[in-house]
Amino acid sequence: MASSSPSAGPTWTADQIGRVAAPLREQVVDLVRDAILGFRLQPGQRLVERELVEQLAVSRATVREVLRQLAAEGLVTVVPQRGAIVTALSPDDAADLYEMRAPLEALAVQRFVQRAAPEHVAALRAAVAEIERTAESADPSAQLRAKDRFYEVLFLGSGSEPLQQTVAGLQARVRLLRATSLSEPGRPREAAAELRAVVDAVEAGDADRAAAACVHHIQNAARTALARLRTDS
Repeated sequence: MASSSPSAGPTWTADQIGRVAAPLREQVVDLVRDAILGFRLQPGQRLVERELVEQLAVSRATVREVLRQLAAEGLVTVVPQRGAIVTALSPDDAADLYEMRAPLEALAVQRFVQRAAPEHVAALRAAVAEIERTAESADPSAQLRAKDRFYEVLFLGSGSEPLQQTVAGLQARVRLLRATSLSEPGRPREAAAELRAVVDAVEAGDADRAAAACVHHIQNAARTALARLRTDS
């Protein structure tokens, strides 16, 4: 993706800050994270502290805390002599992440079939219904939230703490890739159909078919996102 000019002004607002009962730092983290995942802050774009202080109407200390948090998540990268920039995943890095995701999520699906309670299965079906609903909208944030809910239920129902901990370390960069994939026209509907196939197999108690459907979904997501990244790099 082409990065914005360092002198270009932000194209997002801080209107949401103060409207919800959450600590200020958390509100700002959420706002900047959503701007990154929604590509209102472009990969490679500089995050200048002074500009963020003015844009967000918060202290420099808060901005620094926010940037540290997002750097820990992998969404911000600190570059010597340049400062903080929005992380720009290379096609090679993205390919590695997808290759890591496939076996981890396939295992999670298998464990879900083996261990999930009926209420987890019902919640997974409801999550897919929400993915299908948001696929028809033009709201990328809603699409990402629906996908987040699906994976939250999946890993909870898998009953595997090691899996949850391993995936947590990849989550922010996976969300960045997910946003890249879902930004392509038609991909949200395709993803919804692929995940519906996963849940159909889960409800049938077929762990192998569910895992294969999960891998198929990730491979298709990888193909879409990598094509976009290679075009824009």
